[in-house]
Amino acid sequence: MRERIGDARRVVVKLGSNLFFNEAGVIALGRIFLFIEEIGAARLAGRQMIVVSSGAVALGADALKMKSSTASLRQKQAFAAVGQSRLMNLYEQGFAKYGLTPAQVLLTEDDFASRKRYLNLRHTLMTLLEMGVIPVINENDTVSTSELEITDRSRSFGDNDKLSALVMSKLEATLLVLLSDVDGLFTEDPRENPDAQFIREVRAITADIEALAGRKSGRGRGGMETKLQAARIAINSGGMAIIANGLKPHILTRVLAGEEEGTLFVGKAGSLGEKRRWIAFASSVSGRIHINEGALDAITKKNASLLYAGITRIENQFANGDVVAIIGPNGEEVARGIVNYSSDDASKLIGKHSDDIARLATSKNYDAFITRNNLAFLTEYR
Repeated sequence: MRERIGDARRVVVKLGSNLFFNEAGVIALGRIFLFIEEIGAARLAGRQMIVVSSGAVALGADALKMKSSTASLRQKQAFAAVGQSRLMNLYEQGFAKYGLTPAQVLLTEDDFASRKRYLNLRHTLMTLLEMGVIPVINENDTVSTSELEITDRSRSFGDNDKLSALVMSKLEATLLVLLSDVDGLFTEDPRENPDAQFIREVRAITADIEALAGRKSGRGRGGMETKLQAARIAINSGGMAIIANGLKPHILTRVLAGEEEGTLFVGKAGSLGEKRRWIAFASSVSGRIHINEGALDAITKKNASLLYAGITRIENQFANGDVVAIIGPNGEEVARGIVNYSSDDASKLIGKHSDDIARLATSKNYDAFITRNNLAFLTEYR
């Protein structure tokens, strides 16, 4: 499957925070400029390259002679404000040597949650690529706390892992390269078990694969769990993802040449359309809709819309036009969709027939709770 990598014309490269410093904690300028050289060479060879770069918080902390690992949320935001200009200065200096122009793009999760902002962002990024510019993307940590304030319930971008996958999906890129300080996916944590087996290729991210995720990395806020989440988005969007060790010299050149580096995640044959990609991955989920076996069969096998008769329970408040998660009888999230009715109306119509909508709802818009064209499946059902 790695021969397909050579045909990838649009590539997203994510650089983790740990790559910006050496073991002594000193900024690794040689490594950073080597990445820039490799990305620049790929661009000059005809590929459209997008960089998703961590490092602003770490670079800011380094400039202020402070530690980001023990800093408060406000301090980390201040580090980001100091470090972001330093980060872009590195890219500007590096790419200028090859006659290339980078563009800084700072994002927050709201830029993906809003359909209008999502489309505006997509248009901007596509225009930059058409101009031959290399977008350098990072989360705007100065105003956004979702990545800095990590908790088990956080919707964090995970050291930009999820962000890179959303960008890859949004721009319909063929390949996502996640470079960090690990060789790829192992059967166990190789730092704890030297006999752990390296996994070269993954064709489906199952529960067993997810169970292999280990700890977070040192400076970075992500880990294997967030990288697997990113890989899932990539392959469900019809592309490929590779997790590889950015500490190895010339790793990106070898990956793009199709050499056996890192763990390759192979995309599915089909691909979600642009609107369904937004529904499935980029939008915020406002509620959870539980359905019965009949409804699951109807939407997955009969190309049907989701009707109220198949709904058994709803969770949380949502408005008409929001995105909700659809939960099957076994508790698995099988799809997401844009609702035609609010949670207030939906709660009155659970298990009811479409004929009851006009009588019970505030107003009747559609016979279906979610129409077929507004459903995006997250599993093999699609």
